[in-house]
Amino acid sequence: MTDLVPIRRALLSVSDKTGIVEFARDLASRGVELISTGGTARALTDAGLAATPVERVTGFPEMMDSRVKTLHPAIHGGILALRDNHDHAEAMRSHAIGAIDLVCVNLYPFERTIATPGVTREEAVEQIDIGGPAMVRSAAKNHEWVAVVTDPADYSRVLHEIERSGGATTRALRADLAAAAFSHTSAYDAAIAAYLRGAGAERFPAHLRLAFERRAELRYGENPHQAAAAYALPAWTGPSVVTAEQLHGKPLSYNNLLDAAAALDLALMLAACDEGRVGACVVKHTNPCGAALAESATLAVELAIAGDPLAGYGGIVALSAEVDAAAAERLCAEDAFFEVVVAPSFEWAALERLRERWKNLRLLQTGRGTRPFGTLEARTVAGGLLVQERDDRPGDTASWVHAAGPAPTPERLAHARALEAVVRALSSNAVAIGGAAPEGGGVRLFGAGAGQMDRLASCRIAAEKAGVLARGAIAVSDAFFPFPDGPHVLIDSGVTMIVHPGGSKRDAETFALCEDRGVTCLTTGVRRFRH
Repeated sequence: MTDLVPIRRALLSVSDKTGIVEFARDLASRGVELISTGGTARALTDAGLAATPVERVTGFPEMMDSRVKTLHPAIHGGILALRDNHDHAEAMRSHAIGAIDLVCVNLYPFERTIATPGVTREEAVEQIDIGGPAMVRSAAKNHEWVAVVTDPADYSRVLHEIERSGGATTRALRADLAAAAFSHTSAYDAAIAAYLRGAGAERFPAHLRLAFERRAELRYGENPHQAAAAYALPAWTGPSVVTAEQLHGKPLSYNNLLDAAAALDLALMLAACDEGRVGACVVKHTNPCGAALAESATLAVELAIAGDPLAGYGGIVALSAEVDAAAAERLCAEDAFFEVVVAPSFEWAALERLRERWKNLRLLQTGRGTRPFGTLEARTVAGGLLVQERDDRPGDTASWVHAAGPAPTPERLAHARALEAVVRALSSNAVAIGGAAPEGGGVRLFGAGAGQMDRLASCRIAAEKAGVLARGAIAVSDAFFPFPDGPHVLIDSGVTMIVHPGGSKRDAETFALCEDRGVTCLTTGVRRFRH
């Protein structure tokens, strides 16, 4: 074993050809022999570089639609051989196997393929790389002698090391590259496993492998003494604050991203309640303090801010539609101050106005992808991971049961559906009071009680927040009322319609109370806890 290993022969075979010609040219200028395959070989020869085709090394042509090309002793023997092992050296001499000192390989674009709308299973399977991972793993295993490069971002680092070390690589670099290589193949295999599971295998496998890509190291976590980073799920095709394009403002913090994710989730859920309208919300500490569904982005923003202007000050705003100039003007009003605005897109005039008004306001553009339903979510606990299906479907009012009081109108049912989406986004125990916006043109949250240890306290807080707007309003609870004391508080505040999942042993007492006070009571049969 030695610290410095000269680079005399390199194998280059990449799907992502970013920077590969420049990398190869620099290696060739140092007298390194280049071996290459298929499209990579063509890219190099088109650039005027001499590259030995892999079939000349193996003595076999690429075959079976390129499924077989590098799986050969002339390749893997050259990568895996221990240079200081007499038997290995003798085998190389006997079989005319030349040592390969550097392997530059990145894999078929499986994740990009499966993210393409309409991709077939057959197309996805053809993008499962076999030879690439085999070469990467061989080189990473033998990193005492071989440098393996899987990321174009490492090209300059490797070249700098070769320059600094007189044409060689150091053991420290090779070990670091090997660790990155195994991480790369692990993530690749995890993506394939997740795809095949989604194509019909068990939903919760005996062994769960999760693969995420680091997008950013954050200033700190929830508190300054906690380190933090943001990771993205490569196969995710929907809008996400992690993959959003930041158009303006200072770097995002852990709390910014957490709140922005909650805001985006609710804005999209509100829009799903009525696809012709715009969902908007203002979030503080992951809880919506204002939320609305309206005809336009401007009105949706106005109504969301009106939900709780005091709590919303310094919060996060999300919309389900483009931020136009009028909506931007409302966001720039003197009574408004926000940390982040999240939307699918921003009109140029809106972008310019927001940039002019707020130097540090983070503007996140998510794009217009459709959020996939039925996905899984995970949460770490000490020593393990909890995984569940996301609670991501709007309420089905057709299945709700009219339990007491006057029958609801279709308009009131539509408003209750939107408010059920809001209560789903609140921390349990949660109660949301809202209804037709007094400003006109939409439905909005009037007041919410969230994160309380008892439901009665949530009712009191929601009623206090709603104030006079509770008169004639709708109250939605994320779980049943264990006693009728909570409904008493809501009805006394002026609420005339109560929606809850039902299922309490004392439901009959709540129904009797509503019937006696002339209050509509509906049960949904669906609990909406969020811890």
